[in-house]
Amino acid sequence: MTRIRRQREIIDRQELSAALEKLAGWSGYADSVRPKVLEIFKDTLDRGWNEIKKRFEAGEIKGPETVASHTFQIDQLIRVMYDFTLKYVYPAANPTKGEQIAIAATGGYGRGELSPFSDIDLMFLTPYKTTPHTEQVVEFMLYSLWDLGLKVGHATRSIDDAVRLARGDKTICTSLLEARWLWGSEEVFEKFRAR
Repeated sequence: MTRIRRQREIIDRQELSAALEKLAGWSGYADSVRPKVLEIFKDTLDRGWNEIKKRFEAGEIKGPETVASHTFQIDQLIRVMYDFTLKYVYPAANPTKGEQIAIAATGGYGRGELSPFSDIDLMFLTPYKTTPHTEQVVEFMLYSLWDLGLKVGHATRSIDDAVRLARGDKTICTSLLEARWLWGSEEVFEKFRAR
């Protein structure tokens, strides 16, 4: 994978998490703060995109580095969004094994080749049938990504469903062969990869 220099100038996950913590840490999350949460994510996304664009236009990076930088930026954004969702929006005091989620990048995004303005292909992978809590987490994340103006292709599947669908459709199979663990439960993702 292409090395990305000065990553924190593109996106600083700690800084983004701190800004969200400052907003929700004291009083928690409520629908009334959603616009501010989206503003924080949008500002972070815009700053990162402008940094990548500046580097490209200055000749500091070429196509492969641009794609790698964009992939890195979206990876970090999704990781912070998932952590924020579980901590503040839909916390589970005592999550069950069935409520574990692995987020995987699929297709070109799974290969680490997310071109600017391309779809972000995500799979929310669960160990068993999707629970109401899992549905809430996935829905919040998808609506947030769409509200940021990102194009997201997505699927929410159990490990069994993913394997069954891959066996019946070569396009799905190819996409899943290129799946890359992004965040969440590594254990769930590794069980999927083994199957």
